[in-house]
Amino acid sequence: MDILYILGGLAGLVIGGDLLVRGAVTLARGFGISPLIIGLTLVGFGTSTPELVTSLQAAFAGSPGIAVGNIVGSNIGNILLILGLAALIAPVAVAPEALRRDGVVMLAATLGFVAVALSGGIGRGVGAGFVGALVAYLLATVLIERRRQSAAAAMYAHEAEIVPEQSPGTARAALLLLGGLIATLVGARFLVMGAIELAARLGMSEAVIGLTIVAIGTSMPELVTSVIAARKGHGDVAFGNIVGSNIFNILGILGVTALVHPLDVPPSIAALDIWVMLGATVAMLVLARTGWRVGRREGAAMVLAYLAYMAVLLAAV
Repeated sequence: MDILYILGGLAGLVIGGDLLVRGAVTLARGFGISPLIIGLTLVGFGTSTPELVTSLQAAFAGSPGIAVGNIVGSNIGNILLILGLAALIAPVAVAPEALRRDGVVMLAATLGFVAVALSGGIGRGVGAGFVGALVAYLLATVLIERRRQSAAAAMYAHEAEIVPEQSPGTARAALLLLGGLIATLVGARFLVMGAIELAARLGMSEAVIGLTIVAIGTSMPELVTSVIAARKGHGDVAFGNIVGSNIFNILGILGVTALVHPLDVPPSIAALDIWVMLGATVAMLVLARTGWRVGRREGAAMVLAYLAYMAVLLAAV
């Protein structure tokens, strides 16, 4: 049953996340919202909804290992696995303006996560601070890019264009949005239940389950978006999707989860995985800065690094 719960949960998250993003973007287009705002907020937040719902349900289920492991594992997977796969499909171009601002924000958020993780717990005050930082970042980005229409603004607009066009109609879009939300909630519930049962049956820590199965499953929307972007020649969108998702995961998902339900950080995650996340973040920024692109060789190295990380996690079980 635990395997069926996990498979059903993953299917619900993938389908629900896709429907939710399509419905939200269709509604936004119908109301005349600019592609810049759609790409920056709705696409970025929508692809991170599975992580949010899963971490919230895990926190309320008394499984901080799954809640925190999901966020840490998703950020590691976004960089090493998803960006690596996108770069293998086609070299990923990097917009210098986006890297200078959004890359710095991602690094600052990651360092903040590491700092609070080392303290052993993430309380409501920290959660509120993270959410406030996310709101400030989004507002500042929209104001800046509306004025100067830089390459970063074009990247966010391309991100909105990646989402397939749906038949117009507010009611139809609202139904897509509602159906996606329901599927995501149900999928997250099944995934958390199955993950808890699987960890108990195999004698594995919930943190390892959260870092592997749960994190990979909730990152499927980012994988789909990045692969589509790479195949369409929008490498900047693939890169921006990863950076934006990692910022949302820390400031938004971890922030909201801690604000609603304070979290304890498992010692195993504080000892190893947050450092892997920080190392992957720094490596990504360095590779992106060299030539303003991530090539196929770098992509292959990222994927191999992710496989090595998975091997280390599973070998320690």
